[in-house]
Amino acid sequence: MTDRLRVAVVGGGVGKQHIEAWQQLASLYDLVAFCDVDPGTAEQVAAKYGITTSATNLNDLLIRKDIDLIDLATPPGLHVEQIKAVLAAGKDVICEKPLAASLSDIDALAEAESVSGRNICPIFQYRFGGGFQKLQHLKAKGVLGRPYIATVETHWKRLPTYYHVPWRGKFRTELGGCLVSHAIHAHDMLMSILGPVANLHARTATRVNPIEVEDCAILSLEMENGALAALSVTLGAAEERSRLRFHFENLTAESSLGPYDPQADPWRFLPMHDESQARIDEALSDFEPGPLGFVGQFKALHAALTAGEPLPVRLDDSRRSIELFSAAYFSASSGDTVALPLSKDHPAFEGWPKIDA
Repeated sequence: MTDRLRVAVVGGGVGKQHIEAWQQLASLYDLVAFCDVDPGTAEQVAAKYGITTSATNLNDLLIRKDIDLIDLATPPGLHVEQIKAVLAAGKDVICEKPLAASLSDIDALAEAESVSGRNICPIFQYRFGGGFQKLQHLKAKGVLGRPYIATVETHWKRLPTYYHVPWRGKFRTELGGCLVSHAIHAHDMLMSILGPVANLHARTATRVNPIEVEDCAILSLEMENGALAALSVTLGAAEERSRLRFHFENLTAESSLGPYDPQADPWRFLPMHDESQARIDEALSDFEPGPLGFVGQFKALHAALTAGEPLPVRLDDSRRSIELFSAAYFSASSGDTVALPLSKDHPAFEGWPKIDA
C-alpha cells in the first residue's frame, strides 16, 4: 500500500459529495473508480469528475488489486453485506450511515473487521465542523465543567417527492425514518460530547407523509454522567433548522442553525460568569480548526491508514448510534423506559422491524 491511497466510490447520491472531498485531497488519494448500479449514472458521474473507470457491480471493484479503499455511499439496507464483502477482499472500507439495523449486525461487522485485518470507518462528517471542533477543544481543555442539560432539534421538511426514490421510507431498505436517516449526525454529536446514554424514553409517529417509517420523534435521555437531554425530530417543518444547545457548569454552547450544517461556525459560547469568559478566551486562543466535513474525516482517515494514527471514527461510534435507535424503537413500541447498554438477551438487541412496504 502506497502513501497515496487508491479509492473507489460506490453510489451516485451522496457519493457525489464524497467524490468532491476525495478530489480536494488529491495529494493523499487517487480516485480510480466509480460504481453505480445504473449504467447511465455510472458513466455520467465518472465523466463529470474525470474518473477513469466506471462500473455497475461492486464485485468488479473487489477483484481489482489497484484499489486500497472502497467508499460505500449506497442504500442502508445493503451496507452490512457490502462491508463484509469489501473486508473479505482485503480492502479498507468507509461507509455512510447507518451501517446496520441491529447491534447483532454491528457485532458481526466487528468480527469481520478483526478477522480481515482491515478497517471499517463509519462516516460522521458533522464531527468535523468548525463550530463543533471549538466545543470539542473546550471540552479537551477542561473548560466546560459539569454538564446539566442539552437539547437537540432536527426540524426538516420532506415532501412526498422525496419518497419517490424506491428504497426510502421502508424499514427493510432505509432501515428507519427520521431518527436513522436524518437526525443521526446531530445525535452522534450529542453523545460524543456528553458520553453514553444511561436510559431513554421515546415516542415516534408517522404524521407528515404516508410512509412506513417514522417522520416525527421525541426522545428523553438520561446520560451516564447524570445530564439530561431532549431530542426532537420532524420532517414536517415549514422552516428547516437544526440546533444543539448544551448547558454546562461554566458555559452554554449553542450551535448555528443551518439545517444541514449545525456543526459549522458560528457557534455561541455564553459564559456563566466573568471567570468563565476568561477561561473560554484562553482556551480558544490556541484553537486551530482542522479541515471541515468530509474532507476533514477523509484526511484523518489517511493518517490512520498510513501513519498508524487512530481512526477518526470507529465502529464503536456507529454501535452507539445503533444502540440508541434500537432502544428508541423498543421504547416507542412498548411504552417502557429502556436502560442502556442493551444486553444480548434484550429483545431490541436484534434490531427493530424490517418490514416490506
